Amino acid sequence: MLFTLNLNAQEKPIPLYPNGVPNSKKAPANYVEKREGYSVSLVTDPTITPYLPEKGKANGTVVIVFPGGGYVNLTVTYEGEDIAREFNKIGVTAFVVKYRLPSDEIMVDKTIGPLQDAQRAIQIVRERAGEWGVKSDKIGIIGFSAGGHLASTLATHFKKAVIPNDKNISLRPDFAMLIYPVITFGPYAHAGSRENLIGKNPSQELIDLYSNEKQITPDTPPCFLIHAEDDGAVPVQNSTQFYDALVKNKVKAEMHLFEEGGHGFGMINPKNKGKWFEWGANWLKENGF
Repeated sequence: MLFTLNLNAQEKPIPLYPNGVPNSKKAPANYVEKREGYSVSLVTDPTITPYLPEKGKANGTVVIVFPGGGYVNLTVTYEGEDIAREFNKIGVTAFVVKYRLPSDEIMVDKTIGPLQDAQRAIQIVRERAGEWGVKSDKIGIIGFSAGGHLASTLATHFKKAVIPNDKNISLRPDFAMLIYPVITFGPYAHAGSRENLIGKNPSQELIDLYSNEKQITPDTPPCFLIHAEDDGAVPVQNSTQFYDALVKNKVKAEMHLFEEGGHGFGMINPKNKGKWFEWGANWLKENGF
């Protein structure tokens, strides 16, 4: 019973913006957060939920988790909660972000809404690192599908804050893990994610800005990528183009491609005996995280 009470206490969502959500408009009456099965949609009050390793097991490393869902909902179970608990098993403190989904109904500028929540998530973890007993220089991110697009945006757009940052807290993640991620808004784009974030008729400038393979610099943090070659929703070129740009900029990177697996398989690829999470854990160790 005590274990259960402790588990519930550590998994209490924390508002990202206790003093008001930036870039927001009053939500219509029918725009009410909804959870159906494994997904959440219509988010107006973004949160971050801590998942703490067992006492004495934490190693100080943090992973902030961004579930996918095409920028229309959030797969908060097998791309969120389950991932956080798996990281806890290897001593990593995890935080699952319930971020706002881009919408003209609730945002002044929907193109920056999710990134604001992502930047605020890393900002709040760095601000409160001592409270959670984590190391402020070992704060990484992991994103799945459209959550991978958000994670790759955070990893490449960290120099320009889209939230208030008076204390000049670094918004750069120390590492990024991208699992079957949406990356590009070019020819290999996932059309739904692109339209939901930047609209039906975006300018070429906006397309390029959020085609994150074009935003990599030598300052981009080390990256770990997973994709299946037969992904019918998000073409594998999203990862391969990103990886090529990382190598070109001499950014440390590791990529694993499954022959089969499709899209959205979460922790376990049913078409392959390889365990990407184990590969990722080894990569973290090899890079000193």
